[in-house]
Amino acid sequence: MEQPHLAPSLRAGGPAAARFLDTRPVAPPRLEAVWARHEDEVALAQQLRFRVFAEEMGARLRPPAGTPPGHDADLFDRYCEHLLVRTLPAGDEPARVVGTYRVLTPSAARLVGGFYTDLEFDLVRLRSLRAGMVELGRSCIDPGWRTGGAIMLLWSMLAEFVERNGFRHVIGCASMPLHDGGHWAASLWNRLRHTHLAPIEYGVRPRLPLPLEDLRGDLPAEPPPLIRGYLKCGGRVLGAPAWDPDFNTADLPMMLRMQDLPPAYRRRFVGA
Repeated sequence: MEQPHLAPSLRAGGPAAARFLDTRPVAPPRLEAVWARHEDEVALAQQLRFRVFAEEMGARLRPPAGTPPGHDADLFDRYCEHLLVRTLPAGDEPARVVGTYRVLTPSAARLVGGFYTDLEFDLVRLRSLRAGMVELGRSCIDPGWRTGGAIMLLWSMLAEFVERNGFRHVIGCASMPLHDGGHWAASLWNRLRHTHLAPIEYGVRPRLPLPLEDLRGDLPAEPPPLIRGYLKCGGRVLGAPAWDPDFNTADLPMMLRMQDLPPAYRRRFVGA
């Protein structure tokens, strides 16, 4: 397995990260984005995931045997690179992880037997892309940090990672909550399939489809931050949503071709 080239850390407030921060006249949060180097750092990401997915969202997690209480883990974690956004120590306050993403490279996906997205969708039409395709997943942000610097630091580091390693396609499952039984998610899909659907040659099928025929599709629905981020960067929806009963979400298959990254975002994220 090749070792991906990990980008150096970025700090909110430092010159390398200043262009990624909210420009409103407020003191920027003291944050840094780093790649996990040790298992204890991965554990901190898993603890944040547990707080967001299990405690906040009510997901039914199924971690492997031996996973410590209060951690979200699965069989893919040990094969992934884990990106953390954490606060900087200040006085008596220690550093705290407030955001995370994990990245599964093509070689790591071969070792584990596929991408996480393979579990939810039939990706047969993407088989010719796999050698240059990287997967993003398990994203979450602490409720107190869901605007401004934390999100931008995550996207900046991810874009640099993908560019540095020469990957051409980014895929992932973007979750939509089912708080109203699925009508909002069905309506968002109905909107995006008319505006951001990928060409048919990239189309994928859900293994457990959201029952769209039983749901309304005419409600006003704005994309949540993760999906909105994909779309602004040139991403496309690959097909109809899958239903994840454990997380009580509808998951949209998303793909971004790096060649479609708008010039403004390329300059903003990777300085090219």
